[in-house]
Amino acid sequence: MSDVSLYPLKLRPVLHAKVWGGRKLAERLNKPMPTTEPYGESWELHGAARVLNGRLRGKSLAELTREYGADLIGQGNDPADGFPLLAKFIDAKDWLSIQVHPNDAQARALESEPRGKTEAWVVLAADEGAKLVIGVEPGSGRRQLAEAIQQNRLEDLLVYAEVKTGDVLYIPANTVHALGPGILIYEIQQSSDITYRLYDWGRMGLDGRPRELHIDKGLQVSNLDALPEVQRPAGELLIDGPYFRAWRHKPVKTEVELESEGRFQALTCIAGSLLVEAQGHEPIELALGDTGLIPACLGAFSLTGSGVIIRSCQR
Repeated sequence: MSDVSLYPLKLRPVLHAKVWGGRKLAERLNKPMPTTEPYGESWELHGAARVLNGRLRGKSLAELTREYGADLIGQGNDPADGFPLLAKFIDAKDWLSIQVHPNDAQARALESEPRGKTEAWVVLAADEGAKLVIGVEPGSGRRQLAEAIQQNRLEDLLVYAEVKTGDVLYIPANTVHALGPGILIYEIQQSSDITYRLYDWGRMGLDGRPRELHIDKGLQVSNLDALPEVQRPAGELLIDGPYFRAWRHKPVKTEVELESEGRFQALTCIAGSLLVEAQGHEPIELALGDTGLIPACLGAFSLTGSGVIIRSCQR
């Protein structure tokens, strides 16, 4: 039986300063910048996100996952493994590191973590000619890559792809990848922070020291034949992978009714504003940059307004 004490939740993001970050999270998404540091990430949906509304105000999603279990996160998830998805905004003023993530089995074997990291990027804004790294040149071997990393010339072996606003890139675990300068994205991923950094362009971190590389583990889990394609979805469905799905609803001019289908629904407003309602509960308003969560037990909910929203859920 579902827990009727749950309701639509509005979440407080957590910002992270990054050496490659900028100021677009404030300029484009109204995120408050607490310092003058370069901010690269705004974590919208994650275990440490805290509720902003109602009687659960101040509680984290990690706490609610332990307390409510399947009523919050749906059947088939172990509450002990934490909240299963993570969503964030990323502002890349400079290149992110060349990196790779393990799959589920590798995460368990190498890090004793419950899940690996498959992710997807929705491009919200991109400068003219902005590029991503989508892999390495076909035929490259692990020894060849290791030598290129040691000689600070890995960029010679990378495969790049240009992107524009509205593009989507689905990145399975084991894919060598990087986000390039001048791109603002919304990222949806398995809730894992395991990142093996292969190459960091020879730069220093915010502390003035080189950032740690994870070459051995990174090369061990890398799929050197993976070259995902940048997609430009024509309809509402943006991502349909084995771990999560995502849609872009735009513009919401009249009421749109949706079903949670026993899965939690993450809702992030990327333009305008809208009202989220579930019968018998106080509605929440999502303005530009805001994120809300529909618990799995709530069933039907509706969106009203003139905003554009990215909705994501587990597969």
